[in-house]
Amino acid sequence: MADHDEERDYSAALRTAERLLGMPLERFLEPGAGEPANAADFKRLATVHTFGDAWPRTEILDIRTRALVSVTIAATLGTLEPLRGQLRIALNNGVTPEEIVEAFIHIEAYAGAARAFDSYRVAREVFAETASG
Repeated sequence: MADHDEERDYSAALRTAERLLGMPLERFLEPGAGEPANAADFKRLATVHTFGDAWPRTEILDIRTRALVSVTIAATLGTLEPLRGQLRIALNNGVTPEEIVEAFIHIEAYAGAARAFDSYRVAREVFAETASG
């Protein structure tokens, strides 16, 4: 029974991720060269927690707000590849490029110009990808 529930939760999390991202998450979860077998456990747990537990909590913060908060967190931490995904989620869920730029203005004020510019480079790439998409 537990295996069935875990599989159901994982499938639901993958569907949520695809809806948010506008693309399947599975392509980012494929095993890499040299990864140990338990890497799949890490990816599954992180996926279920993030897209099965956190993102669906829309009673107080809606998806759009969560997306902008997530962009801000990833940019401030300097986690550039996760930032790319967070930007896609934000743009796919109603956050405008102008609002994202305003977030970067605020990030610059509180996290510093170097961090903001480094992260904003990724935002420019995602803006271009979206405009040509």
